[in-house]
Amino acid sequence: MKINRLDQIDQYITANQTVSLDKLCEVFGISKNTVRRDINDLVKKGSVRKVYGGVTAEKRALVPFEERNIKYRKEKQIICQKAAESVNDGDVIYIDSGTTTANLVDFLKGKNITILTQSLNVVLNALPYSELKIFLLGGNLIRDTNSFSILNMNILERYNINKAFMAAAGLSIENGVTNSSPLEYEIKKSIVKKSDKSYLLADHSKFGNSSLMTFCRLEDISCIVTDREPPKKFLSFFEKHSIELKIANAAVQTV
Repeated sequence: MKINRLDQIDQYITANQTVSLDKLCEVFGISKNTVRRDINDLVKKGSVRKVYGGVTAEKRALVPFEERNIKYRKEKQIICQKAAESVNDGDVIYIDSGTTTANLVDFLKGKNITILTQSLNVVLNALPYSELKIFLLGGNLIRDTNSFSILNMNILERYNINKAFMAAAGLSIENGVTNSSPLEYEIKKSIVKKSDKSYLLADHSKFGNSSLMTFCRLEDISCIVTDREPPKKFLSFFEKHSIELKIANAAVQTV
């Protein structure tokens, strides 16, 4: 319970940047002594720093986009090839920012669909395909992730999204689906709630791992597309919660 609470407090501080001790007591329903002990643990971990009357999140550097993009490149392509089979003419889809989802556009050519995204790479990859209608959501460019922040989250209320294709830094039964960028946390969380069906595109290395922030529970995902059969505990969890599993194991077609 303490480990889960520490993770939740860590995520809350990261999302809000600076938080008072009184606010943490109120949000998590714990005493000030307990909060102080938890904060001391997080300070030792290096994720937060004490300030007068409260605590602030330490700045955490992300691995550069291009460095992440090279890793498991072929696996990411076959995952996207498999995921594209679920997209039909007339769909309104969301494509998340990420080094896996950036490959999805290459397998959507020839389909008359509407794509919502805040990913710079998705927009650039879609330029050659005039049949793909693109709506770019966002404001400021986040260079670490090649994506745009969304200044007004209410903009999502305008759109009816059939299918969302999400990326993640890790997924686990205990901590759900996680990502590393606090700036992308809210958009990911909102998109999963807003979409009729959500697909998580994740290679085998992501299973059993957790990153900085949980943007949805694993059971909130409709379908998981990966390149290898996951461990048995995941298979049992997927069956229990009616989560569809698609395994991409064929060679990538020429795009």
